[in-house]
Amino acid sequence: MRTTVTLEPDTDAIVRRLMRERGLTFKQAVNEAIRAGTASPARRRAFRTRTFDMGQPALPLDKALQLAGELEDEELIRRLAARK
Repeated sequence: MRTTVTLEPDTDAIVRRLMRERGLTFKQAVNEAIRAGTASPARRRAFRTRTFDMGQPALPLDKALQLAGELEDEELIRRLAARK
């Protein structure tokens, strides 16, 4: 089917990027973008975030706000002492 579509600048950029990256024609890129955007959740690839073991924290995280306050106090004292 042939139709006229007016793309906004951001969607035009997406289509142009698809064309460049995958070597597609304009028609192929538009069709692929529409299919990807309207795919059922079962067909979409699940997003996965890789996790890493960072070991034990160097500082007790249950006292993080207290530590931040102490560091801020020390910095304020240092700045006030530097003014004298």
